[in-house]
Amino acid sequence: MQKHTDTVFSEKSLGQARDVRMLRRLYPFIHPYRLLLLVTVLLMICITAFELAIPYVTKIAIDNYIVPGHRQEDRQTEQAERYLKVDLSDPDVRDIVSAYPEKFRVSADTAKIGYKPLSELPPDTIARLRRPDMTGVSYAAVALLVIIFLNFAVNFIQVMMMEYIGQQVMHDLRMKLFSHIQTLCVRFFTHNPVGRLVTRVTNDIQNMHEMLTSVIIFVMKDIFLLAGITIVLFSIDWQLSLAAYVLFPFVFYVAAKFAGAAREAFRTLRIKIAEINSHFSETIGGMSVIQLFRQESANFDTFKRLNHEYFSAGMQQITVFAIFMPFIELVSSVVLAVVIFYGGGSLMAERITLGTLVVFISYLRMFFRPIRDIAEKYNITLNALSSAERIFLILGENDRLPEPASKERFNMPEKITSITLDHVTFSYVAEEPVLKDISLDIRGGETIAVVGPTGAGKTSLINLITRFYDPDEGAIRINGTDIRQFSISDVRSKIALVMQDPFLFSASIRENIFPDRPDIGEKEIESILENANCRQFINRLPHGIDTRLSEGGISLSSGQRQLISIARALAHDPELIIFDEATSYIDSETEQEIQTALMNLMQSRTAIIIAHRLSTARIADRIIVINHGRIIEAGTHDALIRQNGFYHRLYQLQG
Repeated sequence: MQKHTDTVFSEKSLGQARDVRMLRRLYPFIHPYRLLLLVTVLLMICITAFELAIPYVTKIAIDNYIVPGHRQEDRQTEQAERYLKVDLSDPDVRDIVSAYPEKFRVSADTAKIGYKPLSELPPDTIARLRRPDMTGVSYAAVALLVIIFLNFAVNFIQVMMMEYIGQQVMHDLRMKLFSHIQTLCVRFFTHNPVGRLVTRVTNDIQNMHEMLTSVIIFVMKDIFLLAGITIVLFSIDWQLSLAAYVLFPFVFYVAAKFAGAAREAFRTLRIKIAEINSHFSETIGGMSVIQLFRQESANFDTFKRLNHEYFSAGMQQITVFAIFMPFIELVSSVVLAVVIFYGGGSLMAERITLGTLVVFISYLRMFFRPIRDIAEKYNITLNALSSAERIFLILGENDRLPEPASKERFNMPEKITSITLDHVTFSYVAEEPVLKDISLDIRGGETIAVVGPTGAGKTSLINLITRFYDPDEGAIRINGTDIRQFSISDVRSKIALVMQDPFLFSASIRENIFPDRPDIGEKEIESILENANCRQFINRLPHGIDTRLSEGGISLSSGQRQLISIARALAHDPELIIFDEATSYIDSETEQEIQTALMNLMQSRTAIIIAHRLSTARIADRIIVINHGRIIEAGTHDALIRQNGFYHRLYQLQG
C-alpha cells in the first residue's frame, strides 16, 4: 500500500523548463481543435497585416499627396527645391499656367511650380492645381476605412473562434479533472482539503481559460506585429531603424529580469489563495464547533495571517509591474526622442520625407504596445502556469486502488454465499497497524455485529470490505475469491452502506433515494418508503418525495436522514448491508423505527452492523468483539454475557 507522510501536493519550483512542460501537457486538450486554432492564427496574421498597413497608407498619403517630396529621378537636378508637378492636359490647369507663366516651368505636357511660388497664388487657384492630390488623399482615406472595417470584422471572427476553442478546451479539462478526482481512493481526500480541490476545478481552470483566450493567440499576434514593424522600418530606412533599435537589447534584458521576478510572485499568490479557500471552507463546515468553543477570535487571527500573506504576495507582484511598466514607457519616450532628433535632422537634410518620419513615429509607438501587452499577458501566463502546475499534479496523482487486468478479472457472483477475512492486517500510517491479523468468516444471509471501544478498528474493517482501502497483509474473499480480482465497481454494486452520519446531496429526496433509477414506478417507490419507515414524514413535507434538500440534508433530523439512507440502500437492492454506527446519534423512539427499517432491509441479505449501542447488536446472529485491532471475542449475545469477559463489561457500562 502506498504510504503518505505529507500532503499529496508538495510545492515544486516552477522554472522555465516546467513552463514549457506545462504547455506540452496542455497539447492533448488543444489537439482536437488544432484546425480551428490554425484558422485563428491565419486570421491573426491578417489582423497584423491590417494594423501594419494603416501607418503605411498614411505615409503614402503624406509623401505622394499632402507634402510630396522629390522624386528620385529629379533629386540631382532639383537639388533642395521641392515642387508641384501638374498635368497640362487638364484645361483648367492650362488656364492657370497661362495666367502665371513666370511661376511655372513648362516641359512637354507637364509643368512644375515650386512650393514657395505656389504659396503666393490665391487659395482657390491652389485648390484647383492640387485637385489630383485631393483625389489621392480621398482614396487614401477610403482605403483606411476599408482596412479598419476589415480589421474589425476579422478581429470579431477571430475573437469568437478563440473564445470557442478556449471554452471547449476548459470544458474538456474540467471534465477530465472531475472524472480523475472521482477515481482516486478515499486516502487521497484525507490529505487534501475541500477548499484546495474546489480551487483547482474552478479558479485554476478559469486561469487556464484566460491564458488560452488572452495569451497564446494574442502573444503570437504581438510577435507577428513586432517582426512586421521591424521588417517595414528597415525596408523604409535602415539607418533611422538602427538609431531607433539601439536601446532594444537593454529592453529585452530588463524584460528577462522582470520575468524571473514575476514568476515567484505569481506562484506565491496561487499558494496563498488555495490556503485561504481551504481555511474558509473549513470555517464554514465547522462553524457550529467554532462558535460553541468560542474560537471566533483565534480563527479570525488565522484568517488574518493568511489574508496578510496573500496581500504581501499581491504587493510583491504589483511592485514588479510598477517598476517594469513605467520603465517601458521611459524607454519608449527615449526611443521616440532619438527618432525625432535623428529623423528630424535627416528630414531637414532632405534625406528622408516627412511621411517617413511620421510613419517611423507611428510604428515605434505601435512597437512598444506589444511589449506592454506581452508584459501584461505574462502576468496572466504566470498565473495560468501556476494553476496548470497544480491541475496537472492532480491529474498526475495515481493514488487509486489497482484494478485487476482484464484477463485476470473474475465476474462478481450473483449471490454472496460467504465473506472471509484471512489474516488481515491494515494501517493508515506505516508501522502503526489499526487491524492486526484479523480472521473472520461470514456466511451468506448471516447478520454480524461488530462491537468495541472507540478506535478499536471497527470502521477500518468496513473500509476494507467496501474496498475503500486494501489490506497491508492477508486477503478479503467473497465466495472464496480475493475481492482484488473483481472490479471495484462490481464489488460495490453488491454493497449498500448506511453510515453513522449519512450524507444527502443538495437535490430532491427522490434523487437522493433513486439517483440512478429515474423511471422507477410509483408502487415500487411506495413499497421502499414503507419498508424504510420514512413514508409518513416524507408525505408531511411541502412537496413530498420531490422536496429539495439543502446541502447535507441539514433541514432534516438525524433520524430522518438515517431513514432516507436506509431507503436509498433498499432501492439499491444490495447483497451485503453494512451499518456503521447507524443509531449512535438517535433517540430511543427513533431508534426503534430505524431498527424496524433495518430488519426489513436485512431480510434475505448478509448484514454487518458496526454497533456502539449493544441493544442494536442483540439483533445479530453473531457478535464480534474488537479491541486494539484484534478480535478478542465472538459469539451470540447470551454466550458472550455468560463468558463474563470484555463484552460483558461493555454491556454493564451501558446498562
